[in-house]
Amino acid sequence: MSAAKLESSPLGNPKVASKVASKVASKVASKVAIIGGGLAGLAAACALADAGAKVILYERRPYLGGRASSYEHPGTGEVVDNCQHILLGCCTNLIDFYRRIGSADKIRWYRRLTFLEPGGRASQIEPGLLPAPMHNGFSFLTAPMLSLGDKLGIARALLALMPRLPEDDGRPFSEWLQRHAQTANAVKRFWEPVLVSALNEDLDKTSTAYAGLVFRDSFLKSARAGEMGVPMVPLTDLYASAASYIQQRGGEVRMRASVSGIVPTADGVCIALSSGDELADYAILAAPFGSVAKLLPPGLGADDLRAKAAHFEPSPITGIHLWFDREITELDHAVLLDRTIQWMYHKSRIQRGYREANTGAPNEPGSYVELVVSASKSLVEMPRQEVIDLALRELAEFFPIVREAKLLKATVVKEVHATFSPFPGCDEYRPAPVTVWPRIFLAGDWVQTHWPATMEGAVRSGYLAAEALARAAAIAPGSFLVADLPARGLMRLFPE
Repeated sequence: MSAAKLESSPLGNPKVASKVASKVASKVASKVAIIGGGLAGLAAACALADAGAKVILYERRPYLGGRASSYEHPGTGEVVDNCQHILLGCCTNLIDFYRRIGSADKIRWYRRLTFLEPGGRASQIEPGLLPAPMHNGFSFLTAPMLSLGDKLGIARALLALMPRLPEDDGRPFSEWLQRHAQTANAVKRFWEPVLVSALNEDLDKTSTAYAGLVFRDSFLKSARAGEMGVPMVPLTDLYASAASYIQQRGGEVRMRASVSGIVPTADGVCIALSSGDELADYAILAAPFGSVAKLLPPGLGADDLRAKAAHFEPSPITGIHLWFDREITELDHAVLLDRTIQWMYHKSRIQRGYREANTGAPNEPGSYVELVVSASKSLVEMPRQEVIDLALRELAEFFPIVREAKLLKATVVKEVHATFSPFPGCDEYRPAPVTVWPRIFLAGDWVQTHWPATMEGAVRSGYLAAEALARAAAIAPGSFLVADLPARGLMRLFPE
């Protein structure tokens, strides 16, 4: 390969071109490079390794999981998640990924959601004996957090979502709610708690199509679809087995391996690393929208991706981790209404049992809780201690014992680039996994999956990229993507 073909690339200099040319002839066949060890990259790597490809996964961090990971916090000495991640029963591909790598038993499933008002009054939503979409009907009708007028309005709006998903008409979901006559209380105590947490964005900036998908697929389709799964271990522990899964199938996982660029060659892809350039037959870029275009060679393809990525804005999530000297509640988790803090995960209770059975470590007294604030733009610039003080004041409104408990330690984790904002019309800018380069593919929660930026969306993107690559390389026929959960009850009457 001549140096002229590399002049427009990040590696376009005579020395590098000579090095690349010498390696092309000796490259290893059927080698697939995966750049990024988040969920999208891991899903693609595991699927392709299972199909017989020789996978090499490059991750610049010393741990796997990307934005859904955990680490030992230097200020507390505790292992903390960068932000709490959960899954729902409708997340079929994420569940398939956990089963594939042997982590399915590390998820604890719940059928009941508890909504708490300041003062402690609880409303519990859970499925009963009625068929879908009415399976939550009795608990919903008896929930004291909503008035009868609120409930009748919500029921009418949910009926409108039953036949089919609403289209993205360029207007935010807040306008859809107005058109369907939702009361202010219904929005504040029903629609917002679910959607802001699921989509990590305020409703006046949220695509109607994605808001509708969340409610139709999780709240209406079946009781199983709405079950909530919470990891019983730190997030990175969920993915530790993914590395061995890849390695047992002849692949490699390289930590602290920072890729600075990739260049398509005549019959492969050159991967630029600080330790030297390497060649692969194919590559999947599983990177966030803010960095993926920087890794690609200049030209029309990269310019188009940069133009699309420029339309996306990140939305933050803040996790507030608190350790108390006593148990502050018997609840494992709860939705916290009408305040800045939105969810409480009682992690010492959620992890109890699994930790003792699998590590032999005794359960420690007290409470370790994580409070989550999605779309937390108001907290990003707030000093750490102010965030902790705010959280303690508000938490005490729901659990008065907090005023008596001793706070042993605390920390705040702000994931500023947690997800992309699912703005109206965003699908126009989400790229397909296939690129203009026949040996380079894309994965990531921002790639077109018809799902929002969730763990399920990330895994779907990894499987879709793996499918496209497998077809191009004739590695394996068929599909890696898992079918959606089927509708139950009366929802079977409506098309998907």
